Amino acid sequence: METLDQLIQYVSQNGDYIWEQFYRHFLMSFYGVLFASIISIPLGILIAKYGKLSSWVLAFGSITQTIPALGAMAVIMIVLGLGTNTAIATLMIYSILPITQNTYVGMKDVDKTVIEAGYASGMTKFQLLRMVELPLAISVIMAGIRTAFVIGIGIAAIGAFVGAGGLGAIILTGTNATDGTAIILAGAIPTALMAIIADVVLGWIERKLQPVKSSK
Repeated sequence: METLDQLIQYVSQNGDYIWEQFYRHFLMSFYGVLFASIISIPLGILIAKYGKLSSWVLAFGSITQTIPALGAMAVIMIVLGLGTNTAIATLMIYSILPITQNTYVGMKDVDKTVIEAGYASGMTKFQLLRMVELPLAISVIMAGIRTAFVIGIGIAAIGAFVGAGGLGAIILTGTNATDGTAIILAGAIPTALMAIIADVVLGWIERKLQPVKSSK
């Protein structure tokens, strides 16, 4: 109960600061996934069209995932310095694989007979991609974005170590305090809530984007 009372007191006294860091945390996650999507979706389409590249690209992406996020952030910090740019760049790197992988799977899963029908109707490759393949693959791509965003929210928490702020800064303050359990919870609980809300909302969007299957 003492910890709960301390948590309530801290939140009541620092509500504006917590909200500011919550918003900052969200923006870092959002921009990291946005920039990753700009790279990953065209890359996923490319490797789906040229299958020989897929194993190399996906293997390289898998290797990047094995690097500890804090270590990657430290290396990127040497180039970009302290601040949000380093955190966003790290988030972007860790978001590339799930989005690329899902784009590749979504494009490969498009029914070949539908593609052949599109060619037979006189569509160009670009028209076929824009009007047939991407609409059919979009829900799978969205699943990759959803995964990347939820993972990114977790990684953004360690951005505090490079001066990026966010909810991780509150958690870090708590770890440095003598009795900082309540402060840690004040940062950890909103982080968990953000991840849960993002997962639910993006999951709903993913379901809405699923192509409607006509009944036979």
